[in-house]
Amino acid sequence: MGTTKSEGFSTETNELAHLFKALGHPARIAIIQFLRKQESCICNDLVNELPLAQPTISQHLKELKNAGIIKGNISGTSICYCLDLSKIKLLDVFLASLSYDQNQSCC
Repeated sequence: MGTTKSEGFSTETNELAHLFKALGHPARIAIIQFLRKQESCICNDLVNELPLAQPTISQHLKELKNAGIIKGNISGTSICYCLDLSKIKLLDVFLASLSYDQNQSCC
């Protein structure tokens, strides 16, 4: 979305659009699912978990990090990744607001 077009929307709406755009690839969904199952930050485990080459995984991690969905911390020569739960909560609240109310009529 161009800068001039996004100016007409709220900050929250633009942030949600940015988050959903970052989630718009199956590899990124798989990364999120894998990170969600971990009890701590992970370093280099994704290459063994996904059917993708390491440079491809790194690019997807970069996109998720740029969107703020994951955090990366340097640990020695590795970068360890984990979910940014504040962004996950924002997505969760938005999606919960869309839940279908059975009392609401639908066309």
